[in-house]
Amino acid sequence: MDSADWDARYAQSELVWGVPPNSTVVEHVYGLDRQAPSRPETADGEAPALPRALDLACGEGRNAVWLATHGWQVHAVDYSQVGIDKGRTVATRLSRSVRGRITWQCADVTDLDAAEITGPYELVLMVFLHLPAEHRRILVRRAAELLAPAGTLLVLGHDTSNLTEGYGGPQDPSILFTPDDIVADLGAESDLEIRIADRVLRPTEGRDAIDALVIATKPAPEAAEPETNP
Repeated sequence: MDSADWDARYAQSELVWGVPPNSTVVEHVYGLDRQAPSRPETADGEAPALPRALDLACGEGRNAVWLATHGWQVHAVDYSQVGIDKGRTVATRLSRSVRGRITWQCADVTDLDAAEITGPYELVLMVFLHLPAEHRRILVRRAAELLAPAGTLLVLGHDTSNLTEGYGGPQDPSILFTPDDIVADLGAESDLEIRIADRVLRPTEGRDAIDALVIATKPAPEAAEPETNP
């Protein structure tokens, strides 16, 4: 689907995905803001007041809004202008200080450089962002590069097995993936620590859907050795 297709889909109903955030995102991100201290962009800069999150393919912003209400400065990006506009509308229900934590951007997430998205971020979300394998691999690696030290990458999507054993989701096997696919996308040279690479079940109106979940963390910088007097 291209941006025009998603614009049409988002225009059909008030909220396609509803207001609540994805439960798997909540489970694994809740409290993370207290574990990933914000760090400055440069060695002599000042650390931002809040940890920073990048929500790639944010859709109507349900995860971005939840993050903002839980202490994150959020950059929410999607190539559907209708989705972005709906996210902004939902955010008007928040207090001014909270909705001010979200930066909305309509852009192609497969070209983050053109969108001038440079990071760093303490958290990068790729939630139900489905691309052909070669494009997904490029984006996964670019997302990892945007992490600040001790930052977390969370990739969640419809697992390949969902096509035959689960429920709903895309029916094109070329854009589905497994946890192992995402680990392979990161590459053996990646310095990220794979914390979780597993399939998770998600209740639906039918039988359970099967999602692929990968959570990886960039190493924190080693603490400097304390100076000792001779």
